[in-house]
Amino acid sequence: RAAEWQLDQPAWSGRLRITAKGSTAFIKLEDKTSGELFAQAPVEQFPGIAVESVTDSSRYFVIRIEDGNGRRAFIGVGFVDRGDAFDFNVALQDHFKWVRQQSELARQAQDLEQGPKLDLGFKEGQTIRLNIANMKKKEGAPGNTRPRPAGPGGLSLLPPPPGGKSGCGERPAPLPTPAQLPGTPITDSLLSWPQPTAAPAADAWGDFAKASG
Repeated sequence: RAAEWQLDQPAWSGRLRITAKGSTAFIKLEDKTSGELFAQAPVEQFPGIAVESVTDSSRYFVIRIEDGNGRRAFIGVGFVDRGDAFDFNVALQDHFKWVRQQSELARQAQDLEQGPKLDLGFKEGQTIRLNIANMKKKEGAPGNTRPRPAGPGGLSLLPPPPGGKSGCGERPAPLPTPAQLPGTPITDSLLSWPQPTAAPAADAWGDFAKASG
C-alpha cells in the first residue's frame, strides 16, 4: 500500500526513462539535472515480478532494481501526475506487444522452412502443350488480304477505265448507274468520273447542199 510510505519525504526524486535492448526493457532512474544513473530495473516480462502496481493507487508501483553484480532490491516509486503513470504503463505494454509479434513472425517463418515445398520444375521427359489457334494473325502476314478501301457513303468504287483513242469515233457507252443502298444518297460527287469529250458532229448535209444540180 502506498499509504504506508513516507510520501511527503521521498528518499530520492528525479526522472524516469524506459529504454529497450532486444526483448528486455530497462527502467532507469536518473538525476533530473545531470542525468546520472541512480538505479535501474531490467524488465523481461510485463506484467511480472519486476514491476507491480500497488493496491490503493494508480500512480505508485513497486519495481525490482539490480546493480549488475547480482544484488537486487524492491523499491516503491510514484508519479506526481496521473498522466505520467499512464504513459509508464503504456510504454511497457507496447514494448512487450512488439516482442510477442516478433516471436510470432519468427515462428511462422520457421514453420514455412520446415514445411513441404512445392516442386514446380519439369520432370525428365515431361512436355507442355500450348494452344495458339485463336491467336490473331499479324497485319501484313502471308495469306492476310487487306480490305479494299470504301468510298464515301460506304460504296466500294472501282478505278476508272484506262483512257484510249477510239478508232471508229464512236462514243463509249455511259457507265451503268449503281444501285442505291438503303439510306445512302448518291450525289454527283460520288460518280464524278471523267467522261470522254465527244467530237462535234459533222454536218452530214453540208456537201449535199453545196452540190450543184
